[in-house]
Formats: sequence, C-alpha cells, structure tokens
Amino acid sequence: MRLLRNLGVVSGLTMASRVLGLARDVLMASRLGAGPLTDVFYQALTIPNTFRRVLAEGAFNAAFVPLYARELEGAGQAEAERFASEALSFMASVTALLVVAFQVLAPWLVYAFIPGVVEDPGLAALGALMLQIMMPYLLCMVVVAVIGGGLNSHGRFAAAAAAPMLFNLAMIGALVFRFADAAELTLWLSVSVTVSGLMQVALLWTAAERAKLHFRLRMPKLTPRVRRLLALGVPGAIAAGATQINVLVTSSISTLEEAARTYLYFAERLYQLPLGVIGIAMGLALLPNLARRVRGGDEAGGHFAMNRAIELSLALTLPATIAFLVIPGFLIEGILERDAFTAADTANTALALAAFALGLPAFIMIKVLTPGFFAREDTRTPMRFALWSVGLNLVLALALFFGGLGFMGLALAASIAGWLNAVLLAVTLRARGLLQVDARLRSRLPRLLGASVVMGVAVWLAAGPGAEAAREALPMLVSGWGRLALLFGVVGLGGAVYAAACMATGALRISEFAEAIRPAKGARPEPGGPPEI
Repeated sequence: MRLLRNLGVVSGLTMASRVLGLARDVLMASRLGAGPLTDVFYQALTIPNTFRRVLAEGAFNAAFVPLYARELEGAGQAEAERFASEALSFMASVTALLVVAFQVLAPWLVYAFIPGVVEDPGLAALGALMLQIMMPYLLCMVVVAVIGGGLNSHGRFAAAAAAPMLFNLAMIGALVFRFADAAELTLWLSVSVTVSGLMQVALLWTAAERAKLHFRLRMPKLTPRVRRLLALGVPGAIAAGATQINVLVTSSISTLEEAARTYLYFAERLYQLPLGVIGIAMGLALLPNLARRVRGGDEAGGHFAMNRAIELSLALTLPATIAFLVIPGFLIEGILERDAFTAADTANTALALAAFALGLPAFIMIKVLTPGFFAREDTRTPMRFALWSVGLNLVLALALFFGGLGFMGLALAASIAGWLNAVLLAVTLRARGLLQVDARLRSRLPRLLGASVVMGVAVWLAAGPGAEAAREALPMLVSGWGRLALLFGVVGLGGAVYAAACMATGALRISEFAEAIRPAKGARPEPGGPPEI
C-alpha cells in the first residue's frame, strides 16, 4: 500500500475528530473550570478510556489484525469472517463481565482510582455513579475494535477513523444545554459517553455490511483460534497500552492535589493531538502493511515502510514538541482561558504540557515501532518493555509528586518512562535486524530537527513581542475569542516557517510526497488486502 495514502485517510479523519475534541474541551473548560468536581469527572472518564485502549485497541492491533490477515490470505474471506465472529463473541462476553464487575464494585473502586475523594463521601458517591454510567462504553469499543480491525485489513480505514467523532459530537451535544448545576452537567456528560459508544457500534456495523463483511455475535467458545488470539493479545494489550497505564497511574495519584487532575487532563489533550493524528494513524496504517510484507517474505519492503514511517512521524512531531516547550502558556491561554478557566489554571496546565512535551517523540515512536514486533506475532517483547516502563513511571511518579514537584512531577515521570520504552523497542529491533536505518533517514533527521528549532524561534517571537504589538494595535485580540484568533495566526506562521525551513534544508521534498501517494506503474493491489506501498 501507499503508506501516505492510508496515513492521509486515517490522519485526516482523526484530525477532524481532534478538532471536534478541541471544541469540546473549550466548552468543558468554560463550563466547568478546574476543581474537585472536574477532577472526579475526568478521572472517571479516564478509567473506561484506559481499558478501551488496553483491551480493545491494544489487544486487537497487536494480535487480531495479523491473525485475521493470515486467515484471509490462507483460507479466504468466509473463514476470516468466522474467526472475526469467534473473536468478537468471546471478547464481548469477557468485556461484559468486566463492565458489570466495575459497575457493582464502583463504590469501592472509586477510592482506588480516585483517592482524592476519600474525605468527601458525597463526591465519592458521584464519582462512583459517573463510573457506572460510563463503563458500558468499554463494551461498545471492543465491538468497534473487532469490526474496525477487519475493515482495516481490507484497506477500509475511513469508518474506524471517523467513529471517534461521534464521541465528541455526543459530548458537545450535552454541553450546549444548561443544567441546574455542574454536578448535573457531569452526569449528563457521562451519559453522552455511553451513547456515543452505541453510535460508533452502529456506524462500524453498517460500514462492514456495506463492505460485504459479515461479523456475527455467537455463543462464545474458546476455540483454538481464540486461544491463539489471547496468547498474542494479552501481552500485546499490555504493551500497546503502556502509555495509557502510565496515564492512569499518574492521574490516580494526581487526585490527591486539588485541580491537578484537570491540569493534567487538558495538557494530555493537547499533546495527544499529534499523538493521535500521527502516532496512532501511522500504527494503524503500518501494521497491516508490515504483516502482509512479512507473510510474503518481503523484508526489504518492510524496512522501507518502517523507515518512512519514522521519517514522516518525526517530521510532524518535532515541530509540535518544540512549540509545546517554548509557548505552552500562549497555547493554553488562547484555547482554554475563558469564563470558569482562569489565568492560574492556564499557568498550571502550561507546566504540565511542557513536561509531557519532553516525552512526545518517545510516545510517537512507541506507536511506530511496536508494529515491527506485532507484525511478526511477537507481543511478549513489547509487553516486557512496557512493564519496565510502567514500573519506572510508578517509582518516579511517587518520588517526584511527593518530593515537591506535585502534578508536574507526574508528567515528567510519564515522559521519562516513555523514553525508556521507545529506546528499548528501537535497540531490540535493530539488534534483531528488523530495523535498518537507511541513509535517507539518517540524513533527514538532523535537518528536521534544525527546521523545528527555526520554527520554535519564530513562534516564540510571535507569541511574545509579536503578540503584544498585535494586542496594542487591535484591542479585540485581548478577549477570549480574540486570543484564539491570535493563536491561529501564530500557529499558521509557525507552520509556514517550518515548511519553508524543511524545503530549504532538504528535510522534506514535495516530489517525494507525490511519489509516495502515486501508485507504482503496473502495481496491482492484492485481492482482499490494502493497496500496496
């Protein structure tokens, strides 16, 4: 397949979802601000989201896609559909039991996941209710993951990439109404989360039927194929969800400091914009391609795909990292600071964003490098590295949080742990001969870093002296929406400077993008699979 074509489909729709998510976050910050209630809501939302990424996205990206591809190529579509139905039925049943367990035990689990409510029984009860309402969302996401994995294996990326937009639309729908108080609003937001899950299931199921892919719920059975899925999926789920496990650990600790969970939530939302658009999209597009290359014995093609994935990911990640480091306060102020979200909230969220930014390249590389293992059905090695990363994160989080850094220490711990994971993945792939850095990548990386630094200087000047001059000339830019307009102007300038610097240094070339998107002469996509790179 053409990597950029699939990346464009996934990233474009993911970007649309992130824009909606940004609108949602602006509304949430404006309506709820930062405080104990928002801490409880964001942490309650983090719990099903974490299990979604670990059990649904992690397990199936790690194990389901390669196994489904094997059935598709070896036994045909009908047998692949039977395997998908077996997997869907078993995983949905197990997840349903987990959801029920969480709902029954929520009044006690809330103290483990949200320890900051220990001294407030009323807030603890509200947090337990939020968790009970939102947990069915996890079951919906397992169904979405199976169907989406099947669609991705057939080169159909659009529906699965578009589904998260429904999550944001449902929450925005709740936010536009006025409720008696903030507590009632958070409960309706919780309802909107589960409603969005049902909407996503409907979308994916319809897309599969239109693609003539028939996935059915049956009596769950532990068949040999399901056993193989579990053998690969359990360690794969842990490996792919390492970053999310770290987030859950640090976010739980953060509830011990008032408003800290809210600061971390909004910082996470910003740094996960490039992580979602680039890292997750690249992983989704890369894994099916690598799996097919490995099955066909095309190791050279696999090396080429991995090098280009790293190159493109860092080309889009490095400028975001630099911007988050040099103008975090300007970004938070322009996006979130209005109504209930104060200047003090902006300053604290900016500290968390800068700390997370230090680990952003590592988080991206984890998403890009793990398919190198998963495509070869090796999920245990990434799992081992992920567990080491989680262990380091826990130790550092406790030491830095209670050592005086507070919530900023939690963000730093996550970044350091991410680098450990990424370095271990890269070193191991290279040692096994599965990652061979080519001359083009070695030449481009220093140029990309240089272009990013040039952009960083430009946005720092624009957000500082430039922004002050603009506000003096146009007083309307001082208001909340005026600050947002000024932010877009600075971001646009930064993008233009970065593009110019890349072209001037040869870090990126338009011709290479055109070549990557254009199908090769005489190339024909394999039946049932994604188009060739």
